Parts: sequence; structure tokens; C-alpha cells
Amino acid sequence: MTDTPVKLIVFPMGNLHLALPVAVVYKILNHKPIYGSGINQVGVVHLDEQEVTVVDLYQRLFHSESTNEEHQDNYLVIVRNTTGELYGIPVVHTPIIVEVPLSQIRVLPESYRRADTLDIASHVAVIQQAEAPLTVFLLDFELLLPIFQKMVFFG
Repeated sequence: MTDTPVKLIVFPMGNLHLALPVAVVYKILNHKPIYGSGINQVGVVHLDEQEVTVVDLYQRLFHSESTNEEHQDNYLVIVRNTTGELYGIPVVHTPIIVEVPLSQIRVLPESYRRADTLDIASHVAVIQQAEAPLTVFLLDFELLLPIFQKMVFFG
């Protein structure tokens, strides 16, 4: 039995490393202006001929505004849900693609998810690197916004 690799888009956010399966990523863009009230972690961005809902995960996870908003090198990771709607996630550093063996991806304990602001992560993976292992939290789209549809990535 082979250990099927899963391709993930990984990006740092605060002191965490978050990931999304490559299969749901529509595109990665240079950061665009985000419009909204600024009161909560949701905004909108103009992309081609449509509007895309943007979720500020930094604000959601750390209950504060990103300290790097003025950075010109920010990116917007655009993902597509099962109904075809696009959503954006602003990130500061360039996302990278990594392949992780399916056996290294584990379900996060429900008790942890209930107790931490990282309740939007469903799985965790430990990626072996030369310097030190990297712990990556895989995002669960159903929990980003109530309107996200359930997406099943792993068996």
C-alpha cells in the first residue's frame, strides 16, 4: 500500500502555519484592496467581473488587526467552495506548495478545537524539514464562515 501524497498550499500567519489543499485553490494574487466595514473579519474584493468574499484569518485567530497591512508584498489566496463561490484569504508571506504523505495528516482532537481560536482547523500535519519539524494546521472551510459548504479533503 502506497502512502499517497497530498499537495498543500502552506502559509505562515502569526506564529502558526496554515494550509489548504491545492485542489481548492483557484489562484494566488498580489494583494488587492479589501472593502468592508472593518468591524469584523469579513470584506470583499473586486476580482475580474465578480466580487469575492475575503476572510481576515489574522483578525479571526488573534483578535487583532494584522500588523503588516501596509506591506505591499501581501498575497490573496483565492479558493473555490463546492458551490463554485470564491473566497479570499489575505496572507503576508508567499505561500508555498508542499507534498505531505497522507499518513502524516491527523485529525485534531475535538477538545482542542473547542478550546482554541484555531477551531477552524480540522487536521494537523508534521512536515519533516532539515532544520526542525514544521507543524501545519489544515483549515476546515465549513468553519470559516457559516455560508461555506462542507468540503471533504481526507478519507
